Amino acid sequence: MKHKKNVALVAHDNRKKDLIEWVEWNFETLKHHALICTGTTGRLVEEALQSKLGNKTGDEGRFPIRLLKSGPLGGDQQLGALIAEGKVDMVIFLWDPMNPHPHDVDVKALLRIAVVYNIPMACNRATADFLISSPLLDSTYKRVVKDYSEYVSRGL
Repeated sequence: MKHKKNVALVAHDNRKKDLIEWVEWNFETLKHHALICTGTTGRLVEEALQSKLGNKTGDEGRFPIRLLKSGPLGGDQQLGALIAEGKVDMVIFLWDPMNPHPHDVDVKALLRIAVVYNIPMACNRATADFLISSPLLDSTYKRVVKDYSEYVSRGL
């Protein structure tokens, strides 16, 4: 992983407010990294970060965020593909364990692919706080990815 990380931010509807508060609180750290967000979460994050930047104009007044589709419309799958391509270094996914989600299969697939590729992932604010305050965030890091070729050759 490079010094500048690609940080994915995702939140279910009942957790979007928590994620926005977390993003605002960690603005000074996040502004040094590239952000990738799904759908509505991304638009809310963009608004929050723009307000932190104030009334600046031009490139100086924009916080670049790569916006994916909404989770139920394929955003979780897009993010999973980016993880598989090595384009995501860390995932903050504040998910709601108390409500059923129509795209639950996609969410599980996203969580699984992050584990397969050994991507640091936070599913709650406390873990997100630990990840963003880690000294590894601002340094290069060689992530070890398990060799799954034995599984592939067996057809599993």
